[in-house]
Amino acid sequence: MSQAVAHIQEPSQSPPSQSYGADSRAKARFTLRDVTSSLYLAPAAIVFLVFVVYPLIRTFVLSMSGTDILGRQSKFVGLRNFQRVFSDPEFGKIMLNTLMFAVYTVIPTILLSLVIALMLNKESTVNRVFRTIFALPFAYSVSAASIIFSAFFNPATGLFNAALQKIGMQPVGWLTDPKFAMPAIAMTTVWMNIGYNVLVLLAGLGSVPEEIVEAARLDGASGLRLQTSIMIPLIMPQLFFLIITDTIQSLESFGQIHVLTKGGPNASTTTLVYDIYMHGFANNSSNFGYASAEALVLIVVVAVITLIQFLTVGKQVDNQ
Repeated sequence: MSQAVAHIQEPSQSPPSQSYGADSRAKARFTLRDVTSSLYLAPAAIVFLVFVVYPLIRTFVLSMSGTDILGRQSKFVGLRNFQRVFSDPEFGKIMLNTLMFAVYTVIPTILLSLVIALMLNKESTVNRVFRTIFALPFAYSVSAASIIFSAFFNPATGLFNAALQKIGMQPVGWLTDPKFAMPAIAMTTVWMNIGYNVLVLLAGLGSVPEEIVEAARLDGASGLRLQTSIMIPLIMPQLFFLIITDTIQSLESFGQIHVLTKGGPNASTTTLVYDIYMHGFANNSSNFGYASAEALVLIVVVAVITLIQFLTVGKQVDNQ
């Protein structure tokens, strides 16, 4: 009887050495997988730490410090730089310019990109040519595009004033009149951003299932109704992505402002980013403490606007 019981109990018992060896190999494989993953992530992590985390920490430290004539960090001043920023009588105008520039650029860029993408959604030789044409501005650098538009805005020989004269209107000081300087820079920015937006929206339209479109057409949807009721709701994730990126890009715009107007005339195109440049680098000012305080204010503004967009547009995307 005892032999039978021992014979029955034998299969359920495993040698301790075998189970220990299996656990060791599992731990070794897990450790090797962790090491391999860390090695793959290391380059991106190093770049992020060096070019994002360290500059952010350095900016925070400089915002709490004074700087000498050479821009070197001097004594600790606490929140004095922030007090100077918010007590500056020009700060309100600069913030208004920054927000208005975002409005002038983001809304037209999104609307025009959406209309163009919907028009070019059908496959044809003509549409492929126009897709290439509309994508070309994406290949231009900010400085190159700004120089091209500076020639267009020339009051004497520019294309835009020539067009106005053709229809019997007076020439406009596009870059010298405070009323037109900001819209002129916004026009340049829209032209630069529209190519990328069209490419993203065309990719989103290309991923719309054909069965849904055919079902909508069988139900009687066509033309504008098909675009507004079916196509646009299905590409809301792409639209939301572009709204976020275009807004951040407009709030951080610098190159076109520097090339076209240098913040003028009468500071009508001076945005927060350009004011940071003026206090930190222009004319050897080297006031890095004040500029760093403005940079942190800009970070907060971008974060708040992005949060508002996530709570409004983002919720609509999630609900769909």
